[in-house]
Amino acid sequence: MPHPLWKGAISFGLVTIPVSLYAAENPQESVRFHMLHKGDLQRVRNRWVDDKDHEVPFDEMVKGYEYEKNRYVVLTEADLQAANVEATQGIEIMHFVEATAIDIAFYDTPYYTEPAKIGRKAYALLRETLKRTSKVGIAKLVTRERQHLCAVVPDGPALLAFTLRWPYQLRGASELDLPAEDLAELGVGPQELKMAEKLVEVMTTDWQPEQYRDTYRDDLLRLIEQKVKNGNVTPAVEAPTTPEKEAEVVDMMALLKRSVEERKKPARRKNAGAAS
Repeated sequence: MPHPLWKGAISFGLVTIPVSLYAAENPQESVRFHMLHKGDLQRVRNRWVDDKDHEVPFDEMVKGYEYEKNRYVVLTEADLQAANVEATQGIEIMHFVEATAIDIAFYDTPYYTEPAKIGRKAYALLRETLKRTSKVGIAKLVTRERQHLCAVVPDGPALLAFTLRWPYQLRGASELDLPAEDLAELGVGPQELKMAEKLVEVMTTDWQPEQYRDTYRDDLLRLIEQKVKNGNVTPAVEAPTTPEKEAEVVDMMALLKRSVEERKKPARRKNAGAAS
């Protein structure tokens, strides 16, 4: 069982769902290497050196932002602490948007959420509502002292918290030399388009991810196994689990109604101001 990154809550309106957050990626399945000295197979370590090839001790290093060529602003730990985001353990949904409205390039890293026992009903309610409305929730998420934009996405029985790239992190496609969308201008005829559609149709199948294999990884592991003579495996020690506290029963419908009313209030005030 993986260890949660944190235990907190997903909230929308006045509804709060206690959840645990888990990494969806499995880095243990990646093939990783250490760099070794060829002669005696000793580990090669990274060392910090300056441009004059002088080794610099860690306590003599500072962080600097290059605002012009070779000109820096130095930031102290106090500066970084002042600008640091509050490590809140919550996913507070700010808005809901059409799932198809988010460009796929924005999606970054998926995380699974698992509800506590007292939040299972609300979790299922949010999951099925998102499925039926084809919406995703937009929230902010803090992991590893970094703030991320986040999409809460239904995925089968689970709700994914999918971190999104900020707009400044993406380049515009306008920088690329791409073919125009006018097919006639490109000389693409109706028969070619029809044949391409037919090819897609005959190649279409159900999504079955287990049928795809990372053949390079498989071949590499096979080669490693051939070179290994002896191996020792130490099982990870499971951390003790703490029992969940019982909580009072929440009237979900009342919270949902109040949440809708709260959202309507700004619009009512705006309309009243316009009428006066």
